[in-house]
Amino acid sequence: MQDIVVNADVAAVFDEIADLLEVQGANGFRVRAYRNAAQMLGEIGRSVQSIVERGEDLDALPGIGPDLAAKIGEIVGTGSCALLEQLRAQLPPAITELLRIPGIGPKRARALHQALGIRSLQDLHRAAKEGRLRTVHGFGPKTQQLVLEATVARLLAPRRFKLPLAVQVSDALLADLAAAPGVLQAQAAGSLRRLRETVGDLDLVVAVEHSSAVMERFTAAAEVRSVLAKGGTRASIVLANGLQVDLRAVPPASFGAALLYFTGSKAHNIALRQCARGAGLKLNEYGLFRGDRCIAGETEASVYRALGLPFIEPELREDRGEIDAALAQRLPVLVQRVDLRGDLHAHTCASDGRDTLEAMAEAARASGLHYLAITDHSPRLALVHGLDAGRLAQQIDRIDELNARLDGFVLLKGIEVDILEDGKLDLPDDILRRLDLVVGAIHHRFDLPRQRQTDRLLRAMDHPCFSILAHPTGRLIDERPGCDIDLSRVIRKARERGCFLELNAHPARLDLNDVACRMTKDEGVLVSIASDAHSTLELDNLRYGIGQARRGWLEPRDVLNTLSLDAVCPLLAATMGRTSCERTVAARLPAPQIEHAAGGA
Repeated sequence: MQDIVVNADVAAVFDEIADLLEVQGANGFRVRAYRNAAQMLGEIGRSVQSIVERGEDLDALPGIGPDLAAKIGEIVGTGSCALLEQLRAQLPPAITELLRIPGIGPKRARALHQALGIRSLQDLHRAAKEGRLRTVHGFGPKTQQLVLEATVARLLAPRRFKLPLAVQVSDALLADLAAAPGVLQAQAAGSLRRLRETVGDLDLVVAVEHSSAVMERFTAAAEVRSVLAKGGTRASIVLANGLQVDLRAVPPASFGAALLYFTGSKAHNIALRQCARGAGLKLNEYGLFRGDRCIAGETEASVYRALGLPFIEPELREDRGEIDAALAQRLPVLVQRVDLRGDLHAHTCASDGRDTLEAMAEAARASGLHYLAITDHSPRLALVHGLDAGRLAQQIDRIDELNARLDGFVLLKGIEVDILEDGKLDLPDDILRRLDLVVGAIHHRFDLPRQRQTDRLLRAMDHPCFSILAHPTGRLIDERPGCDIDLSRVIRKARERGCFLELNAHPARLDLNDVACRMTKDEGVLVSIASDAHSTLELDNLRYGIGQARRGWLEPRDVLNTLSLDAVCPLLAATMGRTSCERTVAARLPAPQIEHAAGGA
């Protein structure tokens, strides 16, 4: 098995370099260069390992100059780089874990290290538990308690990995396994195939004629840190990045049954086995049996069919009513990426994005979209160069000029406006009324009590120019919990007000979660699956949003941006008091009619 270095491995090195530089107090531009490079590497579809191996120019990647290109080549070749080793010699590597704790930034991490010798998350937990944080400037009793609670939560939580890393590792491993002699099929199973928000480990299943060579290939790779188990049909390894990968090899006649079994979930498998027992059958990872005779197992569909069920999509397999829905022929026809006509949340270099209006429009059109809403930040977010009323007015005019030249594609004029603590919006009404849509979002005071936080959102949604509530809970997966809000009240307000909720597709957010998506569907509120792209590359975030939407049982008719432009504009205009969205496209489009990508209304 060839050595595999995925983009996420290179990004992790750059992220650690940025963390250590930041703790040292290095120049902010230098830190951002590594941060931006790490983010870019997590977004691009091409493997940097393949770019290096083909001798192509890494400088062509966005934001990558000769110095960073040389370091990427070094990491691909050795798994690390000299700068990281140098920084690790100056500071304990585990100190970067402190930056994952809310309230602990680089300055505080440096102060804690200097004052108390804190080198790791465990050190921080002990110091907070013993009350020693209060001896450090800037740490009061409240901050100390918050740090204690956060460290407990992080230390107790099992390590999980975000989807981009899991997908990159899985794709690389499967490509290598599929090329092995005797392998007929290779596929990911487990929580990755069900597109859970995070992945604890990877489960891979291969159909082979003879499995021993595959197991040797799987366990012998250089990136394997340890081999936990190895046998003729199964093996388990831990990679250098800490991700555990389990491989199961089965004969072709059992591949479908094994894929079904190892995809899970456990609760879904139990429900299926109960169905089998009720029919006098036995189901396991080798097939569906009547007595000693296997009657299905080569494909998953054959197993479901033999149980009297239609095929159940992997994202639904959580024992949340999918078996009953299948028996009643009421399974949803889940939304797919191809169903999306547009994207209603994206940023440009006018605020904290990295690409121009023109570049974003061309990339969105190339990805198969028909429209894209430009929603740069409002002025309260000064650190990201948010737009005040004057700069937003200039962008509105620029978008109008650009739309006059675009053929078959439309940019919508929007803003991601900050929702202030009192529920007001961060820009005056006269400029908001010139927009096609207003996306409201919370970016501060995540800690308000439940009633106040909920009232804050409800007041914002009552604003006469409010279209979509962005990333409604404000969570960052494994970094920041969501706001404590009464989501049911928020969803009902959206229904009453006629506005919409966003499923933010950035893999660090995936906010709404799957349960909230289903709640929103049940209330008849349309969901906007939005990339929140800050570059052309991040438009691909939509794939993760689609996975979350499918877990939430969403169909094309439940998703706002499966609507064609002439259908979505009247709905957006209604949230804005029938303002400019219709004017943006009136001269370019036929009369409005409600039309979803999949054809159903």
